[in-house]
Parts: sequence; C-alpha cells; structure tokens
Amino acid sequence: MAETSHTPEQASRREWIGLCVLSIACLIYSMDLSVLFLAVPAIVADLDPSASQLLWINDIYGFMVAGFLVTMGTLGDRIGRRRVLLMGAFAFGVASAFAAFANTPEQLILARALLGIAGATIAPSTLSLIVNLFKNEAERNRAISIWGTAFALGGLVGPLIGGILLQYFHWGSVFLINIPVMLLLLAVAPFLLPEYRNKDAGRLDLLSVVLSLATVLPIIYGFKHMAADGFQLAQVVYIGTGLLVGLLFVRRQRRLSDPLVDLALFRVPAFTASLMVNLAGVFFVFGVFLFQNLFLQLVLGLSPLKAALWSAPSAFVFAVMSFQAYRFTNRFGPVRTVLGGLLINAAGAAAMAVAAYAESLIGILGSSMIIGFGFVPVVLTTTGLIVGTAPPERAGSASAISETSAEFGGALGIAVLGSLATLVYRMAMNRADLSSLDPVQAEAVSATLAGAVETARSMPGSTSAVWLETAKSGFSLGFSICCVVATVTLLLLAIVARRVYASAHIDESTLASH
Repeated sequence: MAETSHTPEQASRREWIGLCVLSIACLIYSMDLSVLFLAVPAIVADLDPSASQLLWINDIYGFMVAGFLVTMGTLGDRIGRRRVLLMGAFAFGVASAFAAFANTPEQLILARALLGIAGATIAPSTLSLIVNLFKNEAERNRAISIWGTAFALGGLVGPLIGGILLQYFHWGSVFLINIPVMLLLLAVAPFLLPEYRNKDAGRLDLLSVVLSLATVLPIIYGFKHMAADGFQLAQVVYIGTGLLVGLLFVRRQRRLSDPLVDLALFRVPAFTASLMVNLAGVFFVFGVFLFQNLFLQLVLGLSPLKAALWSAPSAFVFAVMSFQAYRFTNRFGPVRTVLGGLLINAAGAAAMAVAAYAESLIGILGSSMIIGFGFVPVVLTTTGLIVGTAPPERAGSASAISETSAEFGGALGIAVLGSLATLVYRMAMNRADLSSLDPVQAEAVSATLAGAVETARSMPGSTSAVWLETAKSGFSLGFSICCVVATVTLLLLAIVARRVYASAHIDESTLASH
C-alpha cells in the first residue's frame, strides 16, 4: 500500500494573535537588557551607588537570566509552559515596580536579580509554545522569524524609548513600562495560548538546579570580567570552578531517571550541530560588533551619537532579516540556509578584516551589513532545528539549552576575541616611544586604546600624535586579526556542519521527522 503524506494543519488567526502577544513579551525582555545603560547617570545621581554596586546593578540581570534558563525551560516541560510563562510575567511585573521605586542600591540590585529570574522564563517558554502553536513547518519557521525580530527590535528601540522617558520622567519609568505589557500577557494568554506539559515527567531535582546555577554563573561571570578587566587569575578560578561543578552536574544527570537536562539530546547529530553553529555565530558577532563600536568612537573619533547613527543601517538589516529569515529557510531548506549563511557571514568577516586594517568607515559599516545578512538566517534556522529535532516533551528544555548556549557564546566571544585583540595591541605598543609619559600614563597607554585616547586628551598640543597613531593602528590590526580568525573558523564550521547534517539525514527542504 502506498504511503499517504500528512500535512500538518495550518494555524488560525488565534495562533497568530497568540504569537504577537508572545513577541511583545520578548521585546520587553530584550529591552531590559539594554535600556538600563541610559539610566545609569540618573541612578548614580539619585542612589549614589559604589563602583561595585553599580557593576552589580548593570550585570546581575544578565547573570540571573543565564543561570536560570535551563531550570525554567525544564520546569515548563514539567508543570506547563504557559503556566511558567504566566508565573514569570507576574513576577516580572512585580519586580519592575520594585525596581522603579527602589530607594537604595541594594534594593535595585535585588530587584534586578528578581527581574533576571523572571525574565529567564520568557525566552524558553515563548519558543517552546511556538512549537505547540505552529505544527506546519513553514509556518513555524515564519513564527520563529517573528520571535527573533522581537528580540532584535527590543535591542534597537530600547535605548530610543528609554531616552525619551528619561528626558521627561524619573529613571524608574524605564521599568514601569514593563508592567502594562505583562498585564496584557496575563489577561490574554489563558485564552490564546495552549498549555503543554509532559505528563510523565518526574519531580524537579533541586540539587541539579543548584549545580546548574553553580556551573553557569561562575563561567559567565569569569568571561564577562575577563573582557572588562583583562586576563587575571581570579577570572580563571571562576571559570575553572564552574567547569568543575559542571562535571558534577553532568554525572548527576547521567544517574537520574528524569534529569534536569536530557543528555540524550546531545546524541542527536542535528541538535548538536545546530547548537554548535548557533553558539559560534553569536560568539563572533558579539566579539566583532564590540570592536566595531570601539573602532567608530576611539579610532575614527565619532561621538557616541554619531556612531549610533552610522550603525543604524546595519541594525536595520538585522531587524529586517529577522523578519524575513523564514523565507530563506522555507525556500532553500534549513541545511542550505545554514551553510549559505555561514559562507556569507565568513565573507562579511573577511571584508571587515580588510576594512579594519584600512580604517575605513564605509568598509566597516558595509561589512557589518553583510554579516547581518548571513548571521540572522543562520541563528534563527538553527534555533528552529534545535527545537524541531528535540522530542516534543523536551521542547522547553531544548529552547533553554539554545538560549544558554547563546549567552555563553556572547560572553566567550567578547572575552576570547577581546583578549586576542588586547595581546596584538600591546605587542604593537612595545614599539611606541612613551618616554615623554610618566609611568602611570605609560601603563594606561600601553594597556588599551581607550586609555591612550583618554591620556591624549589630557595632554597639551600634539605631543601625543605619534604614539596615539601607533595605538590606533595597533587596535585596528588586532580588530583585523580577530576578523580573520572569524573568517577561517566560520568556513571550517560550514564544512563540519555540512557533514553532520548529511549524516543526520536532514533533508535539503524539510526537517527529518521525529
């Protein structure tokens, strides 16, 4: 008897409206990652935090999100993804009010930590609910593109909305805007979003939760501070401690009948390959774009506002490509989209290497647009493959693993590429004549380009001209070398991914059935 093909039913208007609600929640979550930076001067003037307290006000949100993603994603699989999302939305609204009316630095740090824990429910819950809402693969690809667009727009409009609010209102207003959106989500989600949970799941293993936090938080902390403070023994200790606890976490997951993270997912070639590609893409994009922002301001001398305006076209490409990425996936299939995107990404990185070495503004911005054109379809398509190749009962856990790997990729990219560029810069500065500087100034100039520019501003006339040009050239060379490393690695990754996807029998036009 001939086999009959079954086409999953198409989504109705209800599902698409539900997606809009989920996307608005994602936009708010993404905005909270960036909007605080604008409010820092007002917070400092009002609360007078110490340098350490200010650092924690900035960082604690991202740390808590990274630490709790796996727990919240797995919890959604157990007790219900919609339930976890609604619990997180309620907590996010309450924590936002707490943050808006904080009277001390300690209160604001606690509020930001609670916001991070609540925010960790949003990305994995929304992504796994999309899997439930859209059974048709083509529609699911489009839905994931819209989901990704919400995150891109959050980073794009967050500073704009925050700037307008801070112009006319108290700094707490940047947190109060979260509350109406979360109230809307609480009101409509029970009617628009289906509930899904694994009825056969066991109890949440609390020791595994503790071990996962003790794994993720020290590693993220170590890499972020390595990027900010340079290579130090303390950062290595944090990272090593996290890795050691990670080994204990993996051993416990192997012994549990119902683990927090199902290690069997990593034995699915398409899942692991997509996770690798996803992590590598974020790794290089975060690192390269950090250099780009520093390059525009420190090498070319643009003001922060001018640098932001010049960067707007590439940000626009990222937003548009996020919205249109599904067309590439549906037209060319997931494998060709990923491999083609990696090649375009590599071409953009190669062009960026040339532009950085030549210190070309137009070249840098044009290259960043090419990178966005290749990167966005790759990261969204691999996200779809990650959740699509996981068993339905593990979609929440798979979504959380995907988001956690992105957090690791971003922190690792900034730290590793930043360390490489710093090494190149310091080697270049060994040739500079700094005899006119006192020891403190010479150390600042030799350490970073930011220190060199700041020292030059404090000196009269053009006495800094020679060594400042050496410093700028050294930074540009380090930037260029990092882009060359990105180019070679992305090309190698494309070769490896092609072989893995072929061995996993991922068809050129559709996902393998699971």
